[in-house]
Amino acid sequence: MKRREFIALLGGAAVVWPLAAHAQQGATPLLGFLHTGSSANFTHLVRSLHQGLGEAGYVEGQNLAVVCRWAEGDYGRLPTLAADLVRRHPDAIFAGGEARATLALKAATSTIPIVFVTGADPVTTGMVTSLNQPGGNVTGISLLSTTLNPKNLELLHELIPTATVIAVLLNRNSASADPALSGLMEAGHSLGLKIMVVNCSSAQELDAAFSAIAQLQAGALLVRDDPVFTGERAKLTTLAARHAIPTMYFLREFVTAGGLMSYGTSLADVYRQAGVYLGRILKGEKPADLPVQQPTKFELVINLKTAKALGINVPQSLLATADEVIE
Repeated sequence: MKRREFIALLGGAAVVWPLAAHAQQGATPLLGFLHTGSSANFTHLVRSLHQGLGEAGYVEGQNLAVVCRWAEGDYGRLPTLAADLVRRHPDAIFAGGEARATLALKAATSTIPIVFVTGADPVTTGMVTSLNQPGGNVTGISLLSTTLNPKNLELLHELIPTATVIAVLLNRNSASADPALSGLMEAGHSLGLKIMVVNCSSAQELDAAFSAIAQLQAGALLVRDDPVFTGERAKLTTLAARHAIPTMYFLREFVTAGGLMSYGTSLADVYRQAGVYLGRILKGEKPADLPVQQPTKFELVINLKTAKALGINVPQSLLATADEVIE
């Protein structure tokens, strides 16, 4: 295991050597890292963040020190973890996962630069004043997940036109839950679909959530963008297969893990972009001058093996527009 990966896997434990280097050398930048998930489930994204930092000329252990904090899905810990990072006086902080990580950091400091990756709307959730002119000490990358929900529902309806009841797996603790649900309800109404919401806020609730979905007799399932679900993608796809329910996801990682279909951006590329932004800030640029970036490329990925197991004939129209078809 490489040293960088080992440090990432330390999770919430204090990382001693980077702090010592920061204190003794002075010139070594210190980067804080706060994520709502767990290190075990997001290691590949940490690698992408480091890739972006590397493109900007920063390599952990050489000219950059990093201290990580993981909330392990417990959003109630975020204010304490954010305050702990701020007390260490890092030169910049990365905020990943659910929007509450960024909001906790913003409440803890108005001076230390913060770069986020979020699926929520950064403006309506109060992270920034506008996308083009963020203002203050916060900027980052928005996945546009909330605005993509209607498109995901449309694609799922095209795949399973006979399904009139669609279950939506949603984390009501998410800062973007209400606007996301509003958009889905409106899209469902326009398509003549009945949307049934099933709440799930932790990995421990997944089994009960799928039992509830089965009781609803839904014809298909749409999984809403949430770090809890991203971290549990293997369990989610296994449960969807066990209950034989056609499921639409928001990231290709679900489909490569055996899920049926996904539509969304590349999360790995977004984390890489965030790393580049952090590098620019460490070199002296201000977050207020860096517009919130948004993805320009979205991927439709279909798993034909899973479709066959579910007895689904994927329409040629979807196959023709898919960016990747897994056979």
